[in-house]
Amino acid sequence: MNPHLLAAGLPHTHSDGRLLLATLLSIGVIVLAISRLKLHPFLALTVGSGLLAAIAGAPFDQLMTSFSTGFGATVTSVGLLIGLGAMLGKLLADSGGANIIADTVLARSSKRMLPWAMALIAAVLGLPLFFEIGVVLLIPIVLLVARRGNLSVIRVGIPALAGLSVLHGLIPPHPGPLVAVDALKANLGVTLALGLLIAVPTLVIAGPLFARLAERWVGPLTPPQAIAAEQPERSGPAPSFAAVLATILLPVVLMLAKALADVVIDNPKDHVQRILDFIGSPLIALLLAVLLAMLTLGRAAGFTKARISQTVASSLGPIAGIVFIVGAGGGFKQTLVDVGVGDAVSHWATRLHISALLLGWLIAVLIRLATGSATVATITAAGIVSPLATGMSSTHTALLVLAVGAGSLFFSHVNDAGFWLVKEYFGMSVGQTLKSWSVMETVISVVAIALILPLSLII
Repeated sequence: MNPHLLAAGLPHTHSDGRLLLATLLSIGVIVLAISRLKLHPFLALTVGSGLLAAIAGAPFDQLMTSFSTGFGATVTSVGLLIGLGAMLGKLLADSGGANIIADTVLARSSKRMLPWAMALIAAVLGLPLFFEIGVVLLIPIVLLVARRGNLSVIRVGIPALAGLSVLHGLIPPHPGPLVAVDALKANLGVTLALGLLIAVPTLVIAGPLFARLAERWVGPLTPPQAIAAEQPERSGPAPSFAAVLATILLPVVLMLAKALADVVIDNPKDHVQRILDFIGSPLIALLLAVLLAMLTLGRAAGFTKARISQTVASSLGPIAGIVFIVGAGGGFKQTLVDVGVGDAVSHWATRLHISALLLGWLIAVLIRLATGSATVATITAAGIVSPLATGMSSTHTALLVLAVGAGSLFFSHVNDAGFWLVKEYFGMSVGQTLKSWSVMETVISVVAIALILPLSLII
């Protein structure tokens, strides 16, 4: 529990009923404030967090302590990545690089295959990428491919989001799966192999196939003009496809190299690992990609130094609202965690007498619903079921890691920063985001555990 709230006098324990009531009321207030009162999501999340802390028993002068902490932590991490991603995306768009990527995908894929192509691209890029980084890198390409392929944004966007999300929840080196591998003492190679085995059919069902249904549920979309504006045809020079691809893949390669070094070298004092840990951190990797993009995209397109500077500066305005909303989502999540909602859910779930795989999935589902964080859900659930992993075979331990990871993706809603990130980038209402993104996350979670459980009976 947050030491700030403890110091302020918040009791160490609460009744599960009171915490459940606080959670339901605060989430209900947020949803109603946004959907009915048309309150800005940032304000609704701020009010909801204060209400949650008040009902949970936080002292009056400390109601917003956790919210401020969570907001700051989220903006520090995700906000910086969104800013750098926006710079890279703007250079990609203004230089014609995004058009080149879109043209290449369109030229090599039929209209029917475009959703499958986007799922594949997202899955490949999602191997070493954090979810938020993948979103900000892929959204401009998704919007261009959708427009120029004459497909709905949902039809192309859902497969891309599914590709990123499946990898985020199931495949190392993402932080959640890596923590679960360590907590359950699972074999990384076996987990990676079984994870890919589960991920492929899960992505097929939750991506291109579900996108057809989501397209009918959501209807036509008009993404924000600042993000979706079509770039005019260029008559001057343009960067080559190889340069564009190399620039986009630079952060992917750097972060993958860091992940491999952490596994292969596994010596914090090794100079090679220390260098790769530095340049492979998401912030540095994206920063280097932006600096490279100024040359390979900006200068290659004939931009002057002043034009490059102007392009980078203009990228930050449109994403200011997104950063504040995502930060508020992080603040609400931190409030939920600090008042003990996750602990209450964990204590209740451990009383159930069910299989270890199903228990791990269920605990992760409940904590995910309560806190909105896939990583928090994975870490907590893995810690709870870790005693059950003793004596398990390497394959079953790996499946337990995957079960926890699958549960951590269940039904993203208003307390998840990713929910607001997707909503704002696609220009959807809360209802449309629930029908598409939230249901897609649930499909991933349910399909994955539906594959894991019978697999555990075979191997």
